[in-house]
Amino acid sequence: MRRVEALFNDRAHGERPVVRSDAALFDSASPIWRVHGDVTTMLIGGVSALLLQMLHPAVLAGVWDHSDFRADMLGRLRRTARFVAITTYGDRAEAAAAIAHVRAIHARVTGVLSDGTRYRADDPDLLGWVHVTEAWSFLAAWQRYGGRRLSRTEADLYCADFAVIGRALGATPLPTDTAGTDRALQARRPQLIADDRAREVARLVLGHMPDNPLAIPLQRVTMQAAVDLLPAWARRMHGLPASPPLARPLVSTGALGLATTLRWAFGDL
Repeated sequence: MRRVEALFNDRAHGERPVVRSDAALFDSASPIWRVHGDVTTMLIGGVSALLLQMLHPAVLAGVWDHSDFRADMLGRLRRTARFVAITTYGDRAEAAAAIAHVRAIHARVTGVLSDGTRYRADDPDLLGWVHVTEAWSFLAAWQRYGGRRLSRTEADLYCADFAVIGRALGATPLPTDTAGTDRALQARRPQLIADDRAREVARLVLGHMPDNPLAIPLQRVTMQAAVDLLPAWARRMHGLPASPPLARPLVSTGALGLATTLRWAFGDL
């Protein structure tokens, strides 16, 4: 339990688990609380979203040129997870402060791609791509490995609620249902590229090993589940193989078992 909490909270900087608030942006009975409160599915979905994001040249450049991702991969993933937690079920004032902080960081990130194209991290279109990858991946991970599959109406409500956070960050336009999210993901394919840097990020993410050797098998299951979750075209671009047919039940069973264990440890939302 303490090791899992440390994954999402930087204790060296005094971070503690986000306190669920009655004054959050979303009602505690909403699907977004259920989806974003599940540790395992958010880990799996978060890795899938990151792999999708890195296929966009401008998003990749922003991470590659303006962050210490390669030296502090865990820190970046932790910050993303904490932001999602705060904006989902933290106090509204705390959520607003987190959003303002991220927007201020984005405003400082600019650069030029190898073809001379300028990019800005606060470009609403780029923010829209990041948002769509997260909405699609978080929801897909929950639907495959979550405690109770969302109905179509609940899944659409999840997309609509998550879009509130995306718009607050400056992303536009954003889909507000599952069909729109699927279309938005597909519409970006002509803009995506799998170059050496994108594959290097994938190698770093998927090859990261936990400090505790006993956690390595669980880490491998989580990472393979994230790869299996990707659309087939994204796996092909990254050059990542899906689980062999005979191994897929083992990966699914391992991910479901991990999800059930952590859901019990944290209290099922």
